[in-house]
Amino acid sequence: MKFTLLLCFLFCTNISFAKTTVSYYKCITDKSTIFSQHPCSNSAQQYTLTHSDPQATIPSEQHFKTLNEIERKQIILNLKNALRAKKQHAAILGRKRDEAARKQQRRVTRLMDDDKRKATVKDVKKQLKTINKDYLKRVKVLNKEIAQIEKKLKRLE
Repeated sequence: MKFTLLLCFLFCTNISFAKTTVSYYKCITDKSTIFSQHPCSNSAQQYTLTHSDPQATIPSEQHFKTLNEIERKQIILNLKNALRAKKQHAAILGRKRDEAARKQQRRVTRLMDDDKRKATVKDVKKQLKTINKDYLKRVKVLNKEIAQIEKKLKRLE
């Protein structure tokens, strides 16, 4: 009996607020994000919007297109930021390589006898080769990441 009264009370309370509820689905694909009234894939997430205005109507399909456009713009902005960060990282790597190369070159310019100088020059050449090899390896990875980001950005724009 108490349970029935509680249900009636909750039902009457909901009628007095007159809320409008709309459900929609969000599907994320590798190309974009889609908002739809129907599930578009198995991974679709259902969201519910509630509005307390009794005169509110269910939004038209145009609202979903607006949401898709806003999310697409946000993705483009995030990709541009990631691209700028990767390019900055590449510039930092170049500066670090140049600094390490200068440090190795300074070792050669110090005053020392001929035997020690030959050993130092040999070691400096070896160190410079290692520095450049490491730099090229890192830059290659960064360039691949930059190319992927640029490809995604081009596809979305």
